[in-house]
Amino acid sequence: MGASEPRAVSGSLPIVTGKKLMLFSGRANPQLAAAIGHKLGIELGHITLKTFSAGEVYCRIDESVRGADVFVVQPTCANPETGITANDAMMELLVMIDAAVGASAHRVIAVMPWYGYSRQDKKSALREPITARLVAQLLETAGIDRVLTVDLHAGQVQGFFRKPVDHMTALLLIAEYFRGLELDDLVVVAPDVGRVKLNHKFAEMVGADLALMTKDRPAQQVAEIGYVIGDVRGKTAVILDDIIDTAGTLTAAGQTVLDEGARRVFAACTHPVFSGPAYERLESSPFEQVVVTDTIPLRPGAPDKVVVLSCASLLADTIRQIFTDGSVSAVFGGENQLF
Repeated sequence: MGASEPRAVSGSLPIVTGKKLMLFSGRANPQLAAAIGHKLGIELGHITLKTFSAGEVYCRIDESVRGADVFVVQPTCANPETGITANDAMMELLVMIDAAVGASAHRVIAVMPWYGYSRQDKKSALREPITARLVAQLLETAGIDRVLTVDLHAGQVQGFFRKPVDHMTALLLIAEYFRGLELDDLVVVAPDVGRVKLNHKFAEMVGADLALMTKDRPAQQVAEIGYVIGDVRGKTAVILDDIIDTAGTLTAAGQTVLDEGARRVFAACTHPVFSGPAYERLESSPFEQVVVTDTIPLRPGAPDKVVVLSCASLLADTIRQIFTDGSVSAVFGGENQLF
């Protein structure tokens, strides 16, 4: 036996301890996946994805993933540029996971910056499904070993999983941006009672006061703004939420804050769903800037006042910690569990 060959002990096979990290992207947000790969210093893995004329999703991984830690980047959102819907993205994620599991990947981690159906996390009326739980069950059935996500609508969604969930937050990223603006007399306005804890933490980060808006939701995607609790007169207001969807509630909230005497108003969120008339509403809204992240790609035509911050570094650092079995909370100094 040559000196360079591994030696077998007591008839056992030599053990190879090297690990390999592989990153694959679905069609929901390939730009974010490429940015994550750039931060990690690796290229995206080769994969074939397409939709048949019948509407069925097809996937084939075009290189070996045997023994690798496979990270699949796929927010479950629509992407008009690649031609997939939110439900296409969900199905595509499931078949990518199944393909990696079937190809003998060591671990498969779903990187879902936007967790679709997260707002359906409880029954609000009789005979409704809890679809956020169903999504968790589908992911586990497909074979995921771990989930990495950003700013869930409700942190309790983690409880639907039996596998580990790394729940990241873009709050620090947004806070850093607003600190850089050096705004005077800043007040953070929580859009409803459910967002108070998140907004209180954000207010501490930017050194601002806190106010609260009352809101009633008589039907899905319909909200009625009540009034502002707290002093906003003569101040610069920032309305922070996790999601902006049709922007109806947000624009009404911005106008209410101005009517209460605020001098300027900004908006911020992690997930820019921006469906339906969102662009038109934001364009005509009183907001000077609407600050969002790239967990969901913007469709063409976004108003100039929309400012996009990238989560690529945040996600790349977290992926690095997962791959090396390091501390995920160290990425945030232990401040990633905010709500």
